[in-house]
Amino acid sequence: MQSKFFSNLLLLLFLNLLVKPFWIFGIDRNVQILVGTSVYGTYFTIFNLTLILNIVLDLGLTNFNNRNIAQNHNLLKKHFSNTLIVKLLLSVAYTIVVFLVGFFYGLKGHEFILLGAMSFNQFLLSLILYLRSNISGLLLFRVDSLLSVMDRILAILIVGVMLVVPVLRSSFTIEWFVWSQTVAYGLTALMAFIIVVTKAEFPKITWNWPFYLMVMRKSLPFAVLVLLMSLYNRLDPLLLGALLPDSIADHQTGIYAQAYRLLDTATMIAYLFSVLLLPLFANMLARKVSIQRLVRLSFSLLFAGSVLVAVATWFFKTELIELLYPQTALEGQAVYNEKVSLASTLLGLLMTGFIAISSTYVIGTLLTADGRLKALNLTAAAGMVLSVLLNCVLIPHYLSVGSGIASVATQYITAGVQVYLAYRYFKFKLDFLFLGRLVLYPIILLGLGFAVRELTYNWLTELSVFIVLGLLSSFLLKLINIPYLIDLLKGKVEGA
Repeated sequence: MQSKFFSNLLLLLFLNLLVKPFWIFGIDRNVQILVGTSVYGTYFTIFNLTLILNIVLDLGLTNFNNRNIAQNHNLLKKHFSNTLIVKLLLSVAYTIVVFLVGFFYGLKGHEFILLGAMSFNQFLLSLILYLRSNISGLLLFRVDSLLSVMDRILAILIVGVMLVVPVLRSSFTIEWFVWSQTVAYGLTALMAFIIVVTKAEFPKITWNWPFYLMVMRKSLPFAVLVLLMSLYNRLDPLLLGALLPDSIADHQTGIYAQAYRLLDTATMIAYLFSVLLLPLFANMLARKVSIQRLVRLSFSLLFAGSVLVAVATWFFKTELIELLYPQTALEGQAVYNEKVSLASTLLGLLMTGFIAISSTYVIGTLLTADGRLKALNLTAAAGMVLSVLLNCVLIPHYLSVGSGIASVATQYITAGVQVYLAYRYFKFKLDFLFLGRLVLYPIILLGLGFAVRELTYNWLTELSVFIVLGLLSSFLLKLINIPYLIDLLKGKVEGA
């Protein structure tokens, strides 16, 4: 299983590293620069609103379905048509809830048009993820990997043309950006549906209310978990809009979005681990196969990568912001300098939380696969309450930076609790030498960061030197064990 995980992880990472960073920095970033910080701030707020309420659209069905199909492949043919109907029924409930919440949140006129289009996009995206859960549940990871980037490739092509062609660029609006994603999601959903139908031998749809109620009841704990985690991960922009005066809310949210963009990119890559690990963990636990080596392998890889990215971002945060968001003709030097200072502070702060987020994509996924949803839900609920309280205290005084502090504190506390739960439930043997290497690695990187910043080279050269030295450090500490990974790919590791 280790070999299967690592070989498919390489493919998934390769495809997503080619496509998704280009989408975020080549398309999404340029759209924000083109439409302006405040307009994009409104878009970002509505996007997070539709994303948080996405739980009504899914109700935990995707994770529940992925785990079940991975443990028993025959369930796909038996249950697919009925679970698809559940998905469509939930979409009706989602639409109603989204517009009610939008109304009470205070959205008006033009904002409701955006809300409608973006909620439909969430439906299509959720449908894609549900269809992919059937494919990954069958352990068809290569097909799932291709589908994971198809929507972004299509969106890049559509929006890219609009940004390049002068006539279209001059008339570009945030609505065009949203509708372009609608087309991309729709085509990808159609392709995923065709693939699943060929595997499921799709039968005639019949109404089976007892089955629908059973599925919703069993998937509800998954739904609560996703909702709570979404709240403390995505609530910040909404709280900025609610707690700050209208005159500065969109601007502060827009700057938060600038800093969050790099974290979002890194998190997407870390999320790919959980996509592969959930069905693998569920399958191994069902067969009572030891998961300790796979947990250690995946945790080591993500920890080494997340610490390297977080520390590198901290030392080069100002240069990264200036590179990603150059001064526009409408901005004076003083205004631009203030924006860079705030965005870079937020970037460095938010990226420190990436280490905690990465650990949850391994440990949280393991606990989910084992059905430890009650403990996970209690942890996530505590995290949500903590996040709201910290935001309410810090935002009025420190604006978007206060929200960043609240986010990072919440991430580390919830990650720590999850690690403790995994140790308690699975009775992992403590390897103090391994733990020592985990502690030593960030210390080494901090020392390298201070040393590299003393050089007088171009900052990109200094960043490259830091990354090379950081990777060498992870190799020497065997957090990334290259010989072992090569043997793993060749199938030479016993029990792989």
